[in-house]
Amino acid sequence: MTAPYLVCEHLVKSYGDARVVDDVSFSIAPGECLGVIGPNGAGKTTTLRMCLGLTAPDSGEVRAFGLRMPADALAIKQRLGVVSQFDTLDPDFTCAENLEVYGRYFGLSQASLKERVGPLLSFAALSHKATAKPGELSGGMKRRLSLARALINNPELLLLDEPTTGLDPQARHLMWERLQQLLQQGKSILLTTHFMDEAERLCDRLLLLDHGKKMVEGTPRALIDAHLEPDVVEVFGPGALALMQAPLASLAHRVESSGDTVFFYTSEAAPLLQALSALPGLRTLHRPANLEDLFLKLTGRQIREDA
Repeated sequence: MTAPYLVCEHLVKSYGDARVVDDVSFSIAPGECLGVIGPNGAGKTTTLRMCLGLTAPDSGEVRAFGLRMPADALAIKQRLGVVSQFDTLDPDFTCAENLEVYGRYFGLSQASLKERVGPLLSFAALSHKATAKPGELSGGMKRRLSLARALINNPELLLLDEPTTGLDPQARHLMWERLQQLLQQGKSILLTTHFMDEAERLCDRLLLLDHGKKMVEGTPRALIDAHLEPDVVEVFGPGALALMQAPLASLAHRVESSGDTVFFYTSEAAPLLQALSALPGLRTLHRPANLEDLFLKLTGRQIREDA
């Protein structure tokens, strides 16, 4: 069995009296995408920073490629690619120069850089922007350039912190396509995201954090099957909220509300849908349970302020 690229064991990190990461363990195998999801303040970014050696854990251990972080940080980072949550491109350099300068940090020769920069710009669909500066790029172009830059050292493991935040649907789909190509090439990805469709599309396994603790871990489908009823009926319109106390609520295993929408979770939707059809003025949506339902069940529907 191939050894994992990354192993985190019993990570703990506190700031003052607040324990932001509380006994979190996981590993990533070669060619695997592990998604880390959770509300704001769940500990996702702190966990990622410990993986990168940017934050020292109070206890626990991070190992990558058989080496220990932070003792072997330089050797580990030679084999990592990182796309941070915020834009760190150099505004004074062109797209091509951003890649070249970053490549020099890894000791790449001019000949190696010449071989890599063109194909990476092509991979990022930015060949036509090679001489443009980041200020001339759209948000999606900047994110793709950041990804191309992270690949300049041909890393085996990519750590991506919310790589599609702020992108429009077209730009997100293009980024997903590029990440799927990298996975098909055998690279591993550790991905933090707030987008449940992104997590379900890209990730082989998911780790759900809340209040610094690991809540669940597994494949997206297995987690949905284990924690949710298979059918969801959403009801909205005048009088929808009153249905939570109505007799037909007994036709569902679980009933929740958010705003003016009521969510019925059930293993058999037909009787519920038939009862709802007799109520005028209400609109219904019948769909299978998904990762967003799982997220909300395990972490709650209340708004979390940015941590």
